[in-house]
Amino acid sequence: MYMDQSALIPHLFRTEFGRITSVLARRFGIAHIAVAEDIAGETFLAAMETWPYKGIPDNPTGWLYTVAANKAKNYLARDNNFQKKIAPDLKRGEATSHGHDIDLSSGNIKDSQLRMLFAVCHPAIPQEAQIGMALRVLCGLGIEEIAHALLSNKETINKRLHRAKEKLREEGIAIDLPPVAEIEERLDTVLTTLYLLFNEGYYSETHDEMIREELCREAIRLATLLTDNAQTDVPAVNALLALMCFHASRFAARRDSEGEMVLYADQDERLWDRQLIARGVEYMNKASQGDRLTRYHVEAGIAYWHTIKEDRPEKWENILQLYNVLLQLQYSPIAALNRTYALAKARNKQDAIAEAEKLQLVNNPYYYTLLGELYTGIDNGKAKDNLTRALALAATHTDRHTIERKLSALDQ
Repeated sequence: MYMDQSALIPHLFRTEFGRITSVLARRFGIAHIAVAEDIAGETFLAAMETWPYKGIPDNPTGWLYTVAANKAKNYLARDNNFQKKIAPDLKRGEATSHGHDIDLSSGNIKDSQLRMLFAVCHPAIPQEAQIGMALRVLCGLGIEEIAHALLSNKETINKRLHRAKEKLREEGIAIDLPPVAEIEERLDTVLTTLYLLFNEGYYSETHDEMIREELCREAIRLATLLTDNAQTDVPAVNALLALMCFHASRFAARRDSEGEMVLYADQDERLWDRQLIARGVEYMNKASQGDRLTRYHVEAGIAYWHTIKEDRPEKWENILQLYNVLLQLQYSPIAALNRTYALAKARNKQDAIAEAEKLQLVNNPYYYTLLGELYTGIDNGKAKDNLTRALALAATHTDRHTIERKLSALDQ
C-alpha cells in the first residue's frame, strides 16, 4: 500500500520503534533501556532528516534496521564509559556473544519482544507502571496516549516510567521469559497491556481519528507472539485474540468514503473481513478448552454476536446475558452503559432508560449520546437535551459530527 512520507514515518515509528528498542535492550540489558530508546529515536530522526532530500528508500524498514544496527555498533565501539560500565553485563548475556553484531532478523525481533513483554511486566514494579512501560517501550505510544489509556495525566505517567526504569535497573531484571510458575501471574498484566493498546487504536481520543489501525494490528501481532510460544499459548490469550479479530473484522465498514463514522446498524456487512471473523472463531474455540473464564472470553462472545448482522431479539438477549456475566466478573461503568443498549434491543427502551439513568455518568459524552438515542421516539425533547449535553462534552471531530447528525435528524 502506497503511503506518502508524512504518513510513512509516523506509521513506521509506531510499528518499528518497539521492535528496535526490544532487540537493543536485550543486547545491552534492561538496565540500559534508555540507551536502546535513544538509539531507536535517533534512527527515526535520521529518517526525518534524510528522506525529504534523498527520497524514501526502496525498503524503508530495512533502511531503519541498518541505521539502528550501525548506530548501536558505533556506540558499543566508541563509548568508553559504555565499555567500562556495560561490557561486563554484555559478556554475561547469551545474546551478546558475537562482538558488536546487532541481530535485527525477524526471528530475533519476535523473540526479543516476547521476552521484553514479560520483563517490563515484572512484579517488582506496580502494575500501572508495568503497563505504561510496555505501551511506551514495546508499542511506541506517546506519553499523552499512555495517560489517556490509563486514565491518568502526563506528569504522573512520566514519573511512573522513570521510577519503573530505576527499579528494573536496581533489580537487575533479565529480559527473558519468567519461570513457569510465574507466567500466569505476569501474563495477566501482559494481556491488560495489549487490550489497552488495541482499545487505544480501536477508538482514539488522543488523535482526531476514529480508528488507528496500526495500533490494533500491532496489538494483534504482539498477542500472536504469545500463541506462538507453548508456555503462553493459553485460553485467555486466545480469547483476547478472538476479541481483537472480531472487532478488527469490521474496520472497513466503520468509515464511509469521507472518513466519517458509520454506526453499527448502518454498516455494510459485505465490507466485513470474513477471514478475520473465521480466525476469531478459531481462537475462540481454542479459548474454550480451559476452565478459567476471563473478561476476554465474555467480551469475545459479545464481539462475536456483533459479527452476525441480523437484528433479532434473540441475538440481543444473548449479548445482554453476556454483559450480565461481564459485570459480575469485572464491573465497569462503561460496560454497564453498553449493557443498557443491549437491554433496549432485547427488551424495551423504557427499561433501558431507567437502568442508564441510574449510572449518572454525567461527565461522559457517551452517556448522554446513549440517552439521546434511547429517548428518540419516546420524548424527542429529552433526546435533544441529552444530545446537546453530549455535544458539549465530545472530545473528537468524529463524535461531534455523529451527534450533530442525530440532532439534525430530530429537527426534521
